Amino acid sequence: MNTKVWKVDKYVDNLENNPQVVDAAHFLQEDEVVALPTETVYGLGGNAKSDVAVEKIFAAKGRPMDNPLIIHIADKKQINAFVKEIPEKAEILMERFWPGPLTIIFKKKNGVLSDKATAGLDSVAVRIPDHPVALALLKKCQLPIAAPSANSSGKPSPTNAQHVMDDLNGKIAGVLDGGSTGVGVESTVVDCTEEIPVILRPGGVTKEQLEAVVGEVQLDAALSDEASKPKAPGMKYQHYAPNAPLYLVDGSKSFLQRLIGEKQNEGLRVGVLTTEETVQYYKSDVVIACGKRAELETVATALYETLRNFNQEKVDIIFSEMFPTTGVGHAIMNRLQKAAGNKIIIE
Repeated sequence: MNTKVWKVDKYVDNLENNPQVVDAAHFLQEDEVVALPTETVYGLGGNAKSDVAVEKIFAAKGRPMDNPLIIHIADKKQINAFVKEIPEKAEILMERFWPGPLTIIFKKKNGVLSDKATAGLDSVAVRIPDHPVALALLKKCQLPIAAPSANSSGKPSPTNAQHVMDDLNGKIAGVLDGGSTGVGVESTVVDCTEEIPVILRPGGVTKEQLEAVVGEVQLDAALSDEASKPKAPGMKYQHYAPNAPLYLVDGSKSFLQRLIGEKQNEGLRVGVLTTEETVQYYKSDVVIACGKRAELETVATALYETLRNFNQEKVDIIFSEMFPTTGVGHAIMNRLQKAAGNKIIIE
């Protein structure tokens, strides 16, 4: 398959009628899959009503079929077609955070969306992305679009079009290149099918931000439970992993440096994931600053690109510092723990 690349300037007017967007929308209407930029990461979009399109998404990614997909829409009125009810707290969250990096789980109406998109569950995960190119495409194609991250399953999510091509060139119909994404980690997934909203996946909207508008919000106890049937994307299987084994290090800088030395003495090429504040401290083969520890949003933005950069550097092992689990730090540590397969070295 020849993968087309459509370059689009997200700042131009009338994006909905841009020839590149129109072409990509036509592909979606024909049940092909197209990668599109969002404010979080690039998504791999397909018609959520079509078994054929959804199967193409899973095949391109190599993704297990029991992992549900997020449905992307351009207007919240669209959900009336496939959602049974909109609870009051969900309505408040939609009003405050849509468009934006928040996915809300609702009870699903049957017979509208492909059951393959929702992994056969009686619920559906929905969001409106906050990216002008994504919104233009969604408006033009007039379809609910199922879209997981546009990467090979288990690998770091893509934050620019080249990342998508590195993983999926020849496997998908096209990539709508709208430049680099902003947030860097995927959307927060919150289940609103019960009285108290439950975060199933931390992401671009923090627990603190949610509680500021709807009161108590719980964290799902099974965030890392491999045995349960996942209600949301990212709850099952290893994700975001670079090629080399990744270890999180819970200890001092000197302890991490000692680990580096031990592995170098074994003849290994060692990578270190740190931040701008301490990048000069470590003596290793490859040291990459992933944003600023004092500004965790910058760490989130750079995280996936940093993990991919270690692949380019061909390291044998990667050690990563750990981050506080407040605010967006919760999402950062969730992704790092999954990328490391929960391998943590404690001083």
